[in-house]
Amino acid sequence: MYDQRFFKTKLGRAALASVFAMSVFAALSSHITVTAPSASLATLQITEIA
Repeated sequence: MYDQRFFKTKLGRAALASVFAMSVFAALSSHITVTAPSASLATLQITEIA
């Protein structure tokens, strides 16, 4: 099914682009670190909501 002829079609190129995009997303998202907000920022958000 996934032969050279398939990847020459529009659908095959879209599949390759999708796999490439997901690979880049996974690589970039592994570098993001989640940190807890500071106390002053949390207080600011609470006062805006109330």
